Amino acid sequence: MRAASAALTPLADALALLLRCAKPVAPQSVPLVRAAGHIAATSLMVPHDIPAGLTALRDGFAVEAEQISGASPYAPVMLPRAPAWVEAGERLPPGTDAILAAEGLEHRSAVAEVGPGEGTRAVGEDFSEGDALLTAGERIEPRHLLGLAAAGFIEVAIREARIRLVVTGAPDLLSPTLSAVIARAGGLTETVAVPDDPERIAHAIAADGADAVFVLGGTGFGRSDRSAEGLAQAGRVVAHGLALRPGETAGIGEAGECPVLLLPGRPDAALAAVLALGRPLIAALTGAVKAAPMTRPISRKITSIVGLAEIVFVRVQGSDIDPLGGADLALRRLIEADGFVLVPPEREGYPVGSVVEVVPL
Repeated sequence: MRAASAALTPLADALALLLRCAKPVAPQSVPLVRAAGHIAATSLMVPHDIPAGLTALRDGFAVEAEQISGASPYAPVMLPRAPAWVEAGERLPPGTDAILAAEGLEHRSAVAEVGPGEGTRAVGEDFSEGDALLTAGERIEPRHLLGLAAAGFIEVAIREARIRLVVTGAPDLLSPTLSAVIARAGGLTETVAVPDDPERIAHAIAADGADAVFVLGGTGFGRSDRSAEGLAQAGRVVAHGLALRPGETAGIGEAGECPVLLLPGRPDAALAAVLALGRPLIAALTGAVKAAPMTRPISRKITSIVGLAEIVFVRVQGSDIDPLGGADLALRRLIEADGFVLVPPEREGYPVGSVVEVVPL
């Protein structure tokens, strides 16, 4: 058990310790309708050219363009046989290469001309065989589902981390927000409320069915702060007290092979700890690939304490970002945040105009 005066564990060290027992969870297949927002377990490619043959883009008559070249109401072209009518999305019959609108045909005579390929989609124009639809570790977005459905996939393999959120004490204002953050990272939250009792906390931590456990609240050094004690009973406290601002009272540990993250009860500190430690843990469990960073200049300077990694919540405004603050940030400002900047412990901050990496919430 850590004493209040003990040295703080550097954030990088704490993250490495937390991730050492995190292994990717087993893939599961889900219908496309449930796949969005999850992390792809496998890469998927287009199995064949789409469309596989010349296809109509609109309703009309399938014709050979050369046969009706020059046709007009004043110079109708008699067709040797009545052309076939095709609906949008249907394959054109052999020997045809264009779609003539309904008003372009009078009886068996074309009264309008069309160019070769007009009104059609060529073979492989949507997708070519071997095109990548999804990469393992990629977050599945709604746009992916259109390509997967077009390629004939009805299911997709995902990795979904089961996160047990143990909420200690009352009131619980944070679990809806944390559950949403966990879901966006590719996790599924099970929320369990327990009193500030180490045995009850230990039981909730040690219960089966979770890939990782987050304990919210009770991480400080007051008389009712018993989360670290509960973790010690369920498993092992690896570090309690991190060089992270806000979030100094956060902790990490393990119960069997299950990683455990202790989150402070204060909203800014809990969010900071989840963003700095919880999201990378979920990424390790789901095999998620880190998204390309977004960089923006800051509209005001950011100050930080050397020796502490600091989460600064920001609001993106056009091409700039507006730093809102970090520790002790009022809720009215915290709820305006749509991203954060992680200031490394060796920096005192950033001057105004500095281009920094912004991580979306």
